[in-house]
Amino acid sequence: MGLRTGDLPDFPWDTLVPFAEKARAYPGGIVDLSVGTPIDPTPAVVRDALAAASDSPGYPTTHGTLDLREAVVDWFVRRRGVRGLDPAAVLPTLGSKELVAWLPSLLGLGVGDVVVHPACAYPTYDVGARLAGAAPVAMDDVVGLLTPESGESADTVADAVRLVWLNSPGNPDGRVLSVDELRAVVDAARATARRTGHRVVVASDECYAELAWDEPWVSAGVPSILDPRVTGGDLTGLLAVYSLSKQSNVAGYRSAFVAGDPVLVAELLEVRKHAGMIVPGPVQAATAAGLRDDDHVAEQRERYRVRRAVLRSALEQAGYVVDGSHAGLYLWVRPEGGGQDCWSTVADLASLGILVAPGSFYGPAAAGHVRIALTASDERVREAAARLTGA
Repeated sequence: MGLRTGDLPDFPWDTLVPFAEKARAYPGGIVDLSVGTPIDPTPAVVRDALAAASDSPGYPTTHGTLDLREAVVDWFVRRRGVRGLDPAAVLPTLGSKELVAWLPSLLGLGVGDVVVHPACAYPTYDVGARLAGAAPVAMDDVVGLLTPESGESADTVADAVRLVWLNSPGNPDGRVLSVDELRAVVDAARATARRTGHRVVVASDECYAELAWDEPWVSAGVPSILDPRVTGGDLTGLLAVYSLSKQSNVAGYRSAFVAGDPVLVAELLEVRKHAGMIVPGPVQAATAAGLRDDDHVAEQRERYRVRRAVLRSALEQAGYVVDGSHAGLYLWVRPEGGGQDCWSTVADLASLGILVAPGSFYGPAAAGHVRIALTASDERVREAAARLTGA
């Protein structure tokens, strides 16, 4: 049976239009903090690499250049503490959202299979499961789901799990999973695979890993699903997804990759070759350059740190509480005391000309919060702060 549009949820951002119109009518105009779209310039090191590779008359390879894949391997060693990754187990993708949406289909999942994703989550995890015909399950306690009580058999849902999505740092809430938490999920998935005889893949969306704000993550770094402390030296069944959109301001380049289990990556590569899912050659060159230069990443992180401090202070002065938000591009916010539906908070802030995203976009568990992005200019962030505090 082919996919029908009725099988998919409504595109949530369309429901924000009336609030955007309300915010635009505010004196001084809208401060749009609803979408995490980078607005700062793309670094010269990345643009120069793109330009240098722009004479690109032939087809690029789906697997990506060896130079790009080696840049990814070097980046994992230098920035994420992951050693021993095979360049063959790296695959460039057309942005990370594409990979998130199509991974269940690329893995051959379908009716009767379950895809688990965080309870408070980016909606594309759910959509990707539906596109494949699989069943999405929103669940934070993955270990509890996959681990039957002593003396009991696992239930039908646990036995049907074929893919577990993790998102650390999380969008929208900025949650960071520790090494112990990651390892517990990996161990539970592998135990389930042994018990059922079916492969259980754990895929970790780590696109905000370079944007840690709180300890211990600032000093120790955000751990990856490919970290040897998590894997025990075995990458079987594990995939890490990363995008340069946030760290390098290249959302328009669609620059991302997936890496991990060599067998899984080889399977994905074969399907993508047939489907023509190829990252343009100049973008591959720009991606390699961006991964090799840490200076521009530090500069961009500092821009976001300053904006985050300004917004957080103003929100707290205005009677809001920032929960979590340990890393990433967002503040996860609710009114002091709680109990208010997210759409009421969206309306309150729109009356000040500030547009934010309702937590309900990210699942029922998020309905008490709003997501506030750091992706606005310094001037607009200061303007939002002034409106919140009445300064």
